Amino acid sequence: MNKTKVAILGAGFITDIHMESYHRFIPEAEVVACYARNPEKAKAFAEKYHIAQWFDDIDKLIAESGCEVVDICLPNYLHAEATIKAAKAGKHVIIEKPLAVTLEEADEMIAVCKANNVKLMYAEELCFAPKYERARHLVKEGAIGNIYMLKQGEKHSGPHSDWFYDINYAGGGVIMDMGCHALGWFRWMLNNAKPKSVYASMSTVLHKGRTKGEDNSVIIVEFENGVTAVAENSWAKHGGMDDRCEIHGLGGVIYADLFMGNAAVTYSKDGYGYAMEKSDTTQGWSFTIFEEAFNQGYPHELKHFIDCVQNDKTPLVTGEDGRAVLELIYAAYASAGAGKKIELPFSAKIDKPVNLWLNNK
Repeated sequence: MNKTKVAILGAGFITDIHMESYHRFIPEAEVVACYARNPEKAKAFAEKYHIAQWFDDIDKLIAESGCEVVDICLPNYLHAEATIKAAKAGKHVIIEKPLAVTLEEADEMIAVCKANNVKLMYAEELCFAPKYERARHLVKEGAIGNIYMLKQGEKHSGPHSDWFYDINYAGGGVIMDMGCHALGWFRWMLNNAKPKSVYASMSTVLHKGRTKGEDNSVIIVEFENGVTAVAENSWAKHGGMDDRCEIHGLGGVIYADLFMGNAAVTYSKDGYGYAMEKSDTTQGWSFTIFEEAFNQGYPHELKHFIDCVQNDKTPLVTGEDGRAVLELIYAAYASAGAGKKIELPFSAKIDKPVNLWLNNK
């Protein structure tokens, strides 16, 4: 088998998940190099996963690693620069969410990838998560009739890394981190139906001393096909990750819980090691997750992306999809700032989306 050579950028939580996925589920790919801004972290990451080459310079990695694909798991503000460098060198790109910080960056990323005939693959794992995909196929089979409302929520007590809390690096708060999942999933469920308006409410309730960004939000998206979609996202919910959806149709309803249905309910007097993402204690009752990466869809999306590179297929989730999600994020911040519904299409000249809210609070 001719393996596709991948270079992975980053050494944080999401990079670990990508590496688990490659090692366990994607024999078609070989991670040949890794990058971290801190050379000690880059070296440690390479040793942990037995990666032959490590770099603390992206330009050198692209030029010397022999990779065909660059998998970007870096902080948001570095997405555009890394994507453009990779594309200009003829490398295909897998990019973690959100696509970019600004719409201008998103447009340039898409344009450069097209000009250099490389694939820009947007890593929205909810489009691949097995339980959510089973629910989507039930809808396609007509199990619940025509959809009139979607709900999706992702909540936990806050990110692993400090940069998420700095709006200059992240571009915003929980919407940039997790709201993008719901917005991307709505479009996926509705075959990329056009959104016509966005209304949002957001606040900072738990992490006031740590971030200027929002840590709790509700977004309502109205689509031209008559469907109303509600996204609930929070960094203020204790007890570990909560990720669930509701699909309401004229002939039925589907509820899918991504974590609780894939957990062993456990009681431990003294506590134990790892229970689930963002769970801060394992004493007492807990929900012990199994096959966490698999159930969230990471192996499925990465395997699909590698197949797209090897067989010149169009990715199911593209840079254009990531750009559409970012436009909805802009509208959500603008809505919360103005206290009114925002009609789409929407754009604004800003250096980071959260300022559409902060500048009007």
